[in-house]
Amino acid sequence: MNQASALDHRQPSQAVVRQAIEWMLRLKSHPTSGRMQQRCEQWRAAHPDHELAWQRVLSLNADLRSRFQALPGSGVAFDALETSAQRLGRRQTLKLLSGLLVMGCGAYLAKDITPWQQWNADFATGIGERSGFALTDGTRLQLNTDSAVDQDFSATQRLITLSKGEILVTCGADAQSPVSRPLRVSCSHGVFEGLAGRFVVRQESHHTRLSVIEGEVLIRAPGADSVKVAAGQSYRVDGSRVDRLPSLDMEPGAWADGLIVTRNMRLGDFIAEVSRYRRGYLGCAQDVADLRLSGVFRLEDTDKLLAILPQTLAVQLKYRTRWWVTLQRNA
Repeated sequence: MNQASALDHRQPSQAVVRQAIEWMLRLKSHPTSGRMQQRCEQWRAAHPDHELAWQRVLSLNADLRSRFQALPGSGVAFDALETSAQRLGRRQTLKLLSGLLVMGCGAYLAKDITPWQQWNADFATGIGERSGFALTDGTRLQLNTDSAVDQDFSATQRLITLSKGEILVTCGADAQSPVSRPLRVSCSHGVFEGLAGRFVVRQESHHTRLSVIEGEVLIRAPGADSVKVAAGQSYRVDGSRVDRLPSLDMEPGAWADGLIVTRNMRLGDFIAEVSRYRRGYLGCAQDVADLRLSGVFRLEDTDKLLAILPQTLAVQLKYRTRWWVTLQRNA
């Protein structure tokens, strides 16, 4: 088999295909942005699968646009996607989903892709994606699923702004400037100053959680006294309050290694956590939500992760479609 033929038979992962879709949408929304074009080209050059996915998305877009041009402009019906999925099979379904996203004509699907405001971020991840970045000062930044970050480094400060999601920061001495510049992580509910070590910042809609793995972090929140947090401690910050949390039922930084590590965690909370790494709907019936589980679960395939649960708990998985899953009590 020649090289061109081998390339034709390669299959980029679904995560890479989704990244290609998102880059296409970013360029469509910012057609004159040279910076966005450069970042896209850097992504394409980073791995052969990136370029392969990019080229396939380009060709699929034209094909699928004509195939589904009769669908309404707002609110592509879920039943239409489900019927097509059953007819086309898993790989072709991914192609169908890709085409619908690029066309931008599905309200149901549009809520499940990276929000438009994230696409201007300096660093961002989609649903189910985790990425690491080395900053110029020596700081290591890891983004969890569906997260967005901007950086603003000047002669006097190192500022990281978390606009959405969760990050793991590994920081130390400022390797870029002879003048010590504090490293600060800003979010909706406060500012966290890293003194040294590793810490996780997770921003929710009504509060932010800080978990320090190594070293110390200083919390500064409006209306509250500054708090110095030591390794092994977690705090909840809601803008006006800073509260120490008891021992967590989930290892805060395990996701950076592709894991969810639980200790006597409610099943309902566990399912909510897993749903962050999947597109579509993942739910848990109320009559099993208070069951408890402990263990180490791998994130690279959430379908395999979910399939483990009926082996240890009296539950079953109910698949309406690949994108609509509910955990229920055994009949």
